[in-house]
Amino acid sequence: MCGVLEGYAPGYGRDAVSMMSARTAAERATFAQPLFGPGTWVVDLGCGPGSITLGLAAESRVTGVDLDAGQVALARAAARRAGRSTVDYVVASAYDLPFASGSVDVAFSHALFEHLAAPLDALAELHRVLKPGGRLALSTSDWSKARLRPKTANVDAALRGHYLLRRQAGGNPFAGRVIADQCATAGFTEIVSRARYRSDMSYRDLARYVEKRLEAAIEEEGRDRDQLASAARSAWVWTRGGDGDFSQCWVEVTATR
Repeated sequence: MCGVLEGYAPGYGRDAVSMMSARTAAERATFAQPLFGPGTWVVDLGCGPGSITLGLAAESRVTGVDLDAGQVALARAAARRAGRSTVDYVVASAYDLPFASGSVDVAFSHALFEHLAAPLDALAELHRVLKPGGRLALSTSDWSKARLRPKTANVDAALRGHYLLRRQAGGNPFAGRVIADQCATAGFTEIVSRARYRSDMSYRDLARYVEKRLEAAIEEEGRDRDQLASAARSAWVWTRGGDGDFSQCWVEVTATR
């Protein structure tokens, strides 16, 4: 089983769920749309509440997968409201998919691999379920290339605490750096990778989000508490500073089984 929820790390709370619900295929899956065709079976791994899943391949059968049963329940309700009878959802781990080997046409995933403790195992499982010639489309963040202006000493310190929390949860905040190489290691070919910048939230909203995450972490007895407390103090200064600009780097990869 995965060490984190399929799509966001544990403890990210309502803010993270809200951000996930606002995501759509039109903005998050544009790079993958050429891979979809009439009659294909598309799997959306780490689907969360299903807001992206509903926009994938209207002429295809689509199955959303998430480890969190609560998220799957929300996704199923959204599909019923939208009248999408060709969309279904299952509760499952990225490491143990309930699909036959060589059965899936396209595997898609957005904002999942940066949270996985064993991304190579998840890629191996996707390689197993895809048909020979099946296509893979992944979008994974890389915080090392995120654009923040101004990026002060307090911003850097707060973000280091944020990255530490990601690692404690089993993820890799810089996963986008290595995702293409990991696809090759898992046996995929025809790998194409590009970076896309997107303003997922405002500079001030990011500051508040990081501050809340760090404050919640230091209320619990755990490792690295002093470092996290220092980062929380820096985040407090950041949130009370001026406005700025923030855009996240998403590494979009397509590949062939």
